[in-house]
Amino acid sequence: MNSSAIIGTRIKNYRERLGLSPEELAKNSGVDVALINHIESGKEYPGIGVMVKLARALGQRLGTFMDDQFEDDPLIVRSSERKEETAAYQGGAVGHYHYYSLAKNKSDRHMEPFYIVIDPNQEKKLSSHEGEEFIIVVSGEVELIYGKERQVLKAGDSVYYNSIVPHHIGTAGSEKAQIYAMVYTPI
Repeated sequence: MNSSAIIGTRIKNYRERLGLSPEELAKNSGVDVALINHIESGKEYPGIGVMVKLARALGQRLGTFMDDQFEDDPLIVRSSERKEETAAYQGGAVGHYHYYSLAKNKSDRHMEPFYIVIDPNQEKKLSSHEGEEFIIVVSGEVELIYGKERQVLKAGDSVYYNSIVPHHIGTAGSEKAQIYAMVYTPI
């Protein structure tokens, strides 16, 4: 079973345990019902913003849908052993993000750390969700659109922001960029 199917099945299971229809989950989360159906069927892998909205509506933390097993502290992820766990899904700018979870097996976490490779893309779709994000640019140039402001970040730069404000992270040029991102979402 691929990662899209695994996450879709988990979301569907939590939704059904709560006795919610896909339409009710859509209303509670603000996520389009067609997208929920595609996620649950494994046809699309949700971006972080969508996952946060679904997790909140289901009363779960973001990692609930991504965890496979429990790992004792300290959890060490060697860069040579990182795997793309949350492959980008088809369609839209989200398909230009390649997520590598850095805490996949830590079941009691409150933050979601990721290493993310961003492919160049001209689409600048804004997203928003409850919580906060902290990003460190590793390589390349990263464009941050935050509300109506635009900033360009370079290797070594960081940004911390409230993610309820509509925002977009993408490449600032025609080259890939690499970042570390820490996403916190309250339950």
